Amino acid sequence: MSEHEYTVGVIGLGAMGLPMASRLASGLTVHGFDIAEDRLALAETRGITTFASAVECSQGVDAVLLAVRDSSQLEEALFGADGIVEALPRGCVVILTSTVGMDGIVSIASRLDERGVSLVDAPLSGGPVRAGEGDLLVVVGATPSAVERSRPALDLLASTLTIVGDHPGAGQAFKTVNQLLCGVHIAAATEALALAGRLGLDVPSVLATLSTGAAESFMLANRGPRMLEAYDDAGAEVLSRLDIFVKDLGIVTRSAKGLGLPTPVASAAEQLFLMGAAAGLATADDSAVITVVAPKE
Repeated sequence: MSEHEYTVGVIGLGAMGLPMASRLASGLTVHGFDIAEDRLALAETRGITTFASAVECSQGVDAVLLAVRDSSQLEEALFGADGIVEALPRGCVVILTSTVGMDGIVSIASRLDERGVSLVDAPLSGGPVRAGEGDLLVVVGATPSAVERSRPALDLLASTLTIVGDHPGAGQAFKTVNQLLCGVHIAAATEALALAGRLGLDVPSVLATLSTGAAESFMLANRGPRMLEAYDDAGAEVLSRLDIFVKDLGIVTRSAKGLGLPTPVASAAEQLFLMGAAAGLATADDSAVITVVAPKE
């Protein structure tokens, strides 16, 4: 099969789903669906053929890419009242790009396998801008044959594609480790910049200088400028919602607890994001968590 014959259905055209669909449309035929009409209209301008339902979007495809928020949305998208499982052609692959945790993944893979459909557990990291550029880190847990069938889509999205296991669940395991570090790094950046401000330092200058030394991290460089914008009236543009890290760090701490592994730093970071959500910041950009440590005056 040549690439121009390969069709991907993208279910969920949100902050990550739309740039991924746009990137895929640069080389493949892309179907798209979202419950928000404005996202469908925007997708149409980017060469994506949109449909009125997820079921219609999934018919006749080689792969379906799911960009859902959590495990309950995954279950609903596949097996719910309007789920796509009956529409999926035998031999197609479901590419799960979301961080949903390992619970239930093996069961979902088995239920799909009964219908001749393979689950490719492929959570990713990098954010919306890098998604649109095909510059994502994608870690994959899937059988070799399923990986091969998903390659046309994954190769367009990933600058780094790592196979971490030959079964679904391995990708989620790796992403759990990844999110531990990401959540902790954001929390640490929050405290560092808040401390700089209370010490009377010029925070933008501190941020620029820190980003050139040993304390530099991706999250500091990426979230730092947005943390400064968190104090503006409009706040920072929402590129990654705060409640995503409530979910992801919850996955981290539950997984570790189930293994009897202490994660005191990750647990502290989780509490910080929970405090942010309780303060009404759940749908704000996650950089707004700095206002929990150092409230707006």
